[in-house]
Amino acid sequence: MAESISNDDTDRPAEGSGQDQRAHFRIGRNAIPARPLEPALYLVSTPIGNLGDITLRALEVLAASDILACEDTRVSRVLLQRYGIERRPVAYHEHNAEASGAALLEALAAGRSVALISDAGTPLVSDPGFRLVGSAIEAGHAVIPIPGASAPLAALAASGLPTDAFFFAGFLPAKQKARRERIEAVGTIPGTIIFFESPHRLAATLADCAAVLGGGRGAVVCRELTKAFEDVRRGSLDALAAFYADAASVKGEIVLLIAPYEPPSASADEAEALLKDLSATMAPGQAATEAARITGLPRKTLYNRLLAMKKD
Repeated sequence: MAESISNDDTDRPAEGSGQDQRAHFRIGRNAIPARPLEPALYLVSTPIGNLGDITLRALEVLAASDILACEDTRVSRVLLQRYGIERRPVAYHEHNAEASGAALLEALAAGRSVALISDAGTPLVSDPGFRLVGSAIEAGHAVIPIPGASAPLAALAASGLPTDAFFFAGFLPAKQKARRERIEAVGTIPGTIIFFESPHRLAATLADCAAVLGGGRGAVVCRELTKAFEDVRRGSLDALAAFYADAASVKGEIVLLIAPYEPPSASADEAEALLKDLSATMAPGQAATEAARITGLPRKTLYNRLLAMKKD
């Protein structure tokens, strides 16, 4: 049974209280009234670091919505307090998505407006909001995006890598075998590849990317975007792997971008000759990895070819 969301959750002044009944937000000392909203699920983008990176439309929706749902109420209150929005948000996150989502859907069915935000950036990007959106669409409710900050797009814009085509791949698996398989699966996409990564796994991920995709492939590590210690580091996968291997104290939120796949110039005969030379002194897996680094060909393709050569 879903938890109910009462009228008290809108946190509006009661009638006759003498307080201004209109929802508002503040910029500096100026109180700006927020217009009433139509019943709908509003997906509101919030800053990824710098609290100044929010739109006026987003502030208006946050102030005027009947219900404000967020990942972590403690994080959201910092933003709300900055702009004088006197709201009591309700939690909607991975661990309560089923119960809280059902309650939010009941509110939508009752003709109320619901604003959904994540801790940072655009809702539904690596958070459980897609479940709520899918259910809302299935129930016939309007879903309205309120665009704004996005870590993948901010990183892409600053990276210097091609922007005409890109693929956001989210977080990579924590275990090496699964991580390498995922890297290999997306490695030949003809566009810039974008990952989220945690600081303590960054060095291992870069080393795996270099081994699977070839160390000469271009990449960019964006750290703490829009924050005080923002850092954008560009280079080859080999160079970045070497740098971060010694950077034990890496901190912050990280976006990793990898240059688009380019078909290698090496011919099949040249790749086969290289494999033959390398396999004379290396195990098949090592030979395939080194050949991938040199030629830019997928490691799996080279490994399978080497096994076929040995069989022949």
